[in-house]
Formats: sequence, structure tokens, C-alpha cells
Amino acid sequence: MDFAFDEEDEELRSQAREWLAEHLTGPYEEAVGLGGPGSEHEGVEVRRSWERELGRAGWIGQGWETQEGDAYGNRRLSLTGQVVWAEEYAAARAPARVGHIGENLLAPTLIAYGSPEQRARFLPGIARGEELWCQGYSEPGAGSDLAGIRTTAVADAADGLYRVTGQKIWTSLAQDADWCFVLARTEAGSARHCGLSFLLVRMDQPGRVDVRPIRQMSGTSEFNEVFFDGAVAAEVVGGEGNGWSVAMGLLALERGVSTLVQQIGFAAELERVVRAYVDIGAGDPVLRERLVRQWAELRTMRWNALRTLGAAGADPGAPSVAKLLWGGWHRRLGELAVEVRGAVATAGPGHWSQGTPYELGLDEEQRLFLFTRADTIYGGSDEIQRNIIAERVLGLPKESR
Repeated sequence: MDFAFDEEDEELRSQAREWLAEHLTGPYEEAVGLGGPGSEHEGVEVRRSWERELGRAGWIGQGWETQEGDAYGNRRLSLTGQVVWAEEYAAARAPARVGHIGENLLAPTLIAYGSPEQRARFLPGIARGEELWCQGYSEPGAGSDLAGIRTTAVADAADGLYRVTGQKIWTSLAQDADWCFVLARTEAGSARHCGLSFLLVRMDQPGRVDVRPIRQMSGTSEFNEVFFDGAVAAEVVGGEGNGWSVAMGLLALERGVSTLVQQIGFAAELERVVRAYVDIGAGDPVLRERLVRQWAELRTMRWNALRTLGAAGADPGAPSVAKLLWGGWHRRLGELAVEVRGAVATAGPGHWSQGTPYELGLDEEQRLFLFTRADTIYGGSDEIQRNIIAERVLGLPKESR
């Protein structure tokens, strides 16, 4: 595919730029640059309001391909049009999306695997920016090895509803979510990939759903433990027992146009590190070479992302390649951020002589370094991504267990 922007795309670019400039004012102007990985605690309420602003203007759900057309209020943009909007959104430093999981993970999954009734029930709320979602996959002892989950869901013969019991961990944004899509074991005695179902669970169930934030070494708490104690789930996506197929389908949809937004954010972080290098005198040739390499690798990631989008899902290893590329790149950038600054990067804002505590993780470079230590683990560890590429793309023997 020739991934080039035409006149229609450039007209959309002007419209998007104008809309963002007009609406990132007042309370939303204060939210510019807020949020994102490592900073999800910033401006949650104003970003939630901003989500509804996007919904009213039809900027949510642009890539949803449904027979219902525009019934859910989303603009029907081409793939290049979606990229244009993503680029302009990131360039304007608009608030990080609190509705990302619903729009980019659950919605495409419902379109691919859900019933017409499920799409009619849940897509409009996401498109309006009114209902936020989180993902209930990982568990203690079942992170990268997702097939080892132990959370159970038992159907109640009296009302047909499922009762979900178990624990999920590393659940991003669970403290603010209205709903959670949960992978649970619905067949007693089943093991590994068998007997799993993909359930939709309302988070507002006092006494049945308990969310406990996990404090990270960066000082923030965007990840959570979630405990389900007989939580009610009325919806099963894709049919009972088909949860593994639905869950894997969702992961394949996870890294699309949003990858380009992520890369624009990476470029801004890299620019900040380069500026710090210049400010201190730009004297170390080794650091200079590493910064140039970071720039070149980021350009390569962009073209790889565009190539992948143009291939329309033809490459089964593309999501794993993308994760390997950006995870390692971002982690190396975090290391560079503190190396460029030198010893001062290890100092916190507090000082014993002022009676204030010594802390880390409160300035941007420290937070970047600390949070990126996890980039090669969360969202699928590097080891898992390499196994996927080896087994599903190269046809190599499966790893022995």
C-alpha cells in the first residue's frame, strides 16, 4: 500500500488543527500535556470531561467498521485520515486519553466478536466518551503466561448471570473505569487455553469489586489490583468457552494507529533530552552518538508502523515486532535522560537541611527513567514477543516447558 496523504487528508489535517486550537482553551488549556504512561494521575477529572468533548464532536471511534455506519456518532475516516488526526492530536499535546482502552481495545473486539445487541449497548457510550473501560487479564502468577489464569466465573442457573471471583493485577486505570472486560475460567476443571470466557463486568459493585492502587517506584499509582468477590457479569463476548480466541484477537488489535500517537510523544521526550544535552555543553561524543541513534531508530519505528498499517493485518508478527522496538527504545531513552544530566539526576527536590524528605520520581527525567524500566515487561514481555515471532512467523519449534 502506498501510505501517502492526499488532498482530503490535508484538508482534514487543517480541520483537526483548527478544532484542537479552538477547544484546548479554558479548563482544557490547563490539561495540555497531562496524562500518559507514568502520569495517569494527572488531571483525571478534566481529562474525563475532555473525553466527552471529543465524543460530542465525533472524534472517537473513527476506525470502527460496522454495518451500522454512523449510528454511534463516530466520523468514518480512512486509515490515512485516522493517522492525520492522531498526529495532530499528539502535536497539540492534547490531554492523554482516558478512553483509550474502550475505544482501541474493547470496541474493535466487540465489532469482531460481539453480538449486534452488545455493540448497540456498549459502543455508543464509548463513542460519547461517557463510559471508561479497563482490562482484566493478568493475575499473580499469570502475567505473560496468560493461559494460567485462575479467576473463575460461575453461571447462576436462576438468573443466567455469571458470578466472577478472583484477582487481577496491573490493571491500568481501574480506579477510574466504569467497566472491565475480564478473562475468566467458566469451565470447572479446565486448564490452560480451554474453558475461558471473555466477560464484561460493571466496576460499580460495592462489596463485590475492590480496586487497590499499586504504588510504583516512580511514586504514581496508575496500575491496580482488582479483587472480584461474586461480581455480576451479564455479558459474554464470543460465546462461553471462546475467551482465549477473543482475548488473542484483542491483543492483535491493540497496536494500531495509536502507536503513531505514542511515537510523537516519544519524539517530544527525545527532544527534551537532546535539549538538556546541549544545555550542559554537548561535550560527550558517546552520548551524542547514542542520541543520534535514538533519533534514527524512532524514524525507523514510524516507517515500520506505517508499513504495518498499510499491510492491513497481513503480518501476524507485526504487533510483536512493534512492541519489541518501542519497549527497548523507550527504556534506553530513560537511561539516557539521567546519564545526560549526570549526578544531579539522582537528587530529589527535598533536602534534609530544609526539613523536607528526600524523594525520587518527581521531575520529568526521573519519572521517565523509573517508569520505562517496565517497558520491556508490561503489555507482553520481550521474551514472549520473541517467542511469538519465532513460533508463529518463522515456524520454529515451540519453547519446551
